[in-house]
Amino acid sequence: MRAVARAAGVDPALVHHYFEGKEDLLLAAMEVPFDPRTLIGSVVDGPRDQIGERIVRTVLGLWEDPQRQPRLVAVIRAAIANEASSHLLRDGFLRLILDQIASVPGIDDARRRGNLVASQVIGLIMTRYVVGLEPIASMPVDDVAATIGPTIQRYLFD
Repeated sequence: MRAVARAAGVDPALVHHYFEGKEDLLLAAMEVPFDPRTLIGSVVDGPRDQIGERIVRTVLGLWEDPQRQPRLVAVIRAAIANEASSHLLRDGFLRLILDQIASVPGIDDARRRGNLVASQVIGLIMTRYVVGLEPIASMPVDDVAATIGPTIQRYLFD
């Protein structure tokens, strides 16, 4: 936060006034249209054997929103095209999500498992929203969740 204030030529207190912590600053800088920290609770609440499907439904629910989708696609495209954006996505945004998934009771080797989940989810996002590969791009959300959810479930717990 101090480095950002220095780079902007402002007092660090000003940055702290507008951003509670570095995570808030990160989300604002990336212009992500939601706060991932508020979503994980609903994903992990409920039957453990359905967490994989809830992850898919939550992700697709965000991406299906026509207000959010253009910004989310822009974030992914920027991460592909630019190392600095890739770093923000990988080491900032995804870390917020993966750290919360890692806190779910019963997940051993959480970093490896979280990265496996991320690989599946990012691949799904690329396939469905960036590349538009059919039939995945037009499959109903329930069908995608039923198909991909068990793989994510296995990545988390098996």
